[in-house]
Amino acid sequence: MKKSIPLIALCALCSCQSKNQQQPPRTAEFPVVEVTQKTVTGYDEFPVTIKGINNNDVRAKIQGYIRKVYVDEGQPVSAGTPLFQLETNILNQNADAALAAVTASEAGIEAADAAVKAAEVEVRKLTPLVEKNIIGGVQLETAKANLARAQAAYAQAVAAKSQASSTLKGIRENINFSMVKSPIKGIVGAMPFREGSLVGPSDPTPLTTVSETSAVYAYFSMNEKEYLDFLERTPGASVKEKLKNIPPVELVLANGQTYPEKGNVKAVTGQIDAATGSIQFRVTFSNSTGLLSNGNSGKIRIPKTYENAIIFPEMSVFERQGSYYVYTVAKDTAYMTRVNITDRTDNLVVAAGGVKPGDLVVTQGTANLRDKTPVKPQKQDLDQLLNTLKPVF
Repeated sequence: MKKSIPLIALCALCSCQSKNQQQPPRTAEFPVVEVTQKTVTGYDEFPVTIKGINNNDVRAKIQGYIRKVYVDEGQPVSAGTPLFQLETNILNQNADAALAAVTASEAGIEAADAAVKAAEVEVRKLTPLVEKNIIGGVQLETAKANLARAQAAYAQAVAAKSQASSTLKGIRENINFSMVKSPIKGIVGAMPFREGSLVGPSDPTPLTTVSETSAVYAYFSMNEKEYLDFLERTPGASVKEKLKNIPPVELVLANGQTYPEKGNVKAVTGQIDAATGSIQFRVTFSNSTGLLSNGNSGKIRIPKTYENAIIFPEMSVFERQGSYYVYTVAKDTAYMTRVNITDRTDNLVVAAGGVKPGDLVVTQGTANLRDKTPVKPQKQDLDQLLNTLKPVF
């Protein structure tokens, strides 16, 4: 005999199945913001190399061993500050020898001068005797020849002294060159040579470099297309005017921090480099705090303004096969929408098409969405959202 299911239990089972069939799946909530229109500032960024406004390689003018080092790397110095002392033992000996030659040449001049005077006396004595026919003219001619030889010897003695004096002067100048001094006011750079090193004027590596860094130059390059685009959007009738109209630029240091003082574009090379296809710019930054050094690197940021731009949060954008998309929401349904991006700045996207002011775009969870997915939008305030994205240090 078959057992029958109790009537009450059967009714309960049917009631539960009926309730499950009547409850629709729960629609997921997604945060959205409204696409808006406002004026924003974007930036063109270029890597830069920083150099002091004046960098002087310090080299030895004579060859010798470094006897003493007076400064250290990174030390500020004034123009004329002693940096290195080279040994001068051989130079001192040469100077003594040259001085002795000068003394000897002076003695030679005195002797030659005395000989000239004696010859002149002899000529003056014989001249009236010849005129009175007391003696023949041969003796007078001989006396005149002796005078000429004495005068030539005197001239040679004077020339010898001049040469000896010049040699002594050159040796003394070389002795002065043994004290290597800073050519400018600035900061001492790397010092690859220390006491005991043999150095000379033909060395490929300088003793050190002194850099004037009260202000610095930041050099960056644009390729030809970037340069032409830059000129097109910068107001001015000539390159000179356009340079004057470039707003102050920012410098982002290697650690990601923005340098507190802004710089100005002061110069640009006049032609495209055929080897690199680029053109170089120079920006001047004040460096009163000494934070910037010769050889630093970073990025330059040139501001550019977008008037009444269509914007929405950058976090809304995702990429598919080289194109950019967002999920727009209309009538509680998410639609995958392709957008054209002009720029990205401060966590915002500047759009050139695909969305319009007033559209709602999903800000988070786009990986869980598909085209035409039903959603429950939770509207967010754009400014409040951007504030939460700002880094806190």
